[in-house]
Amino acid sequence: MLRTMITATNTMSQLQSQIDIIGNNLSNTGTHGYKAKDAKFQELLYQQYNNDKLDRVERDSPTGIRYGVGAALAQTQMNWKQGSLQSTDRDLDFAFQEPKQYFNVLMPDGVDGQQTAYTRQGAFYVSPMENGELMLVNGDGYPVANSGGQAITIPDGVTAFTVNETGILTATYPDGTTQQRELAVSVLQKPNAMEHLSATYIAMPKNLQELGLNAEDIMTDLQGADRGEIAMANGMLELSNVDTSKEMTDLMTAQRSYQFNARSITIADQMLGLINGIR
Repeated sequence: MLRTMITATNTMSQLQSQIDIIGNNLSNTGTHGYKAKDAKFQELLYQQYNNDKLDRVERDSPTGIRYGVGAALAQTQMNWKQGSLQSTDRDLDFAFQEPKQYFNVLMPDGVDGQQTAYTRQGAFYVSPMENGELMLVNGDGYPVANSGGQAITIPDGVTAFTVNETGILTATYPDGTTQQRELAVSVLQKPNAMEHLSATYIAMPKNLQELGLNAEDIMTDLQGADRGEIAMANGMLELSNVDTSKEMTDLMTAQRSYQFNARSITIADQMLGLINGIR
């Protein structure tokens, strides 16, 4: 009975983690650029008891008895499938038409540090600076990086913005002059190796050496001739790729499994009570 209770308890804690992941996916159904997560389970260690040495009957099932100790959450993988595109007709709304291509934004790291984060959320704005210029930022106020890794700034007084398929941002002024800036775009070769920062932000892992990887193995910056691979649309945003029906099905399955394991603990407790009550 104690083994039953331990096995059920181990599994219940992991099922709770899966339910948390499903809840996070459902809560971000309306978040632009959000990628759903999938929980993968694996079997924990088990003991093999070969107690059938005298049983000579041929069986299709494995011989002996296996006592397991439950299941564990092996890994959480992000679903990199392309989300649907929503038309907004807004000058500073951009969306990728290819999976695994990401905008670069400059996010604070520590007190004075700064790191490059990657996102597919393309709702951008302009923020006035003290020197009279405008800085291109995202909805959280983080500067959008150019192909050189610096924040994109342009002179004030812009009347319209456009971006072409290769990520070249053009700002038009009242006198007809234009200013062009290259949006930094990176394509992820090994997206599951990236570090997850928040709902729509990921970053390069800091333990590359421990993983046995180089930055070039994980990500490629699309610059120069490689910018032709960029597929960007103007006046559109990418919707979340969360499949609500799948998430609800997974949620019901996880809840049933949780209830089953909780019932196992209750039954084991009742059996222990009967044993302790024997005189």
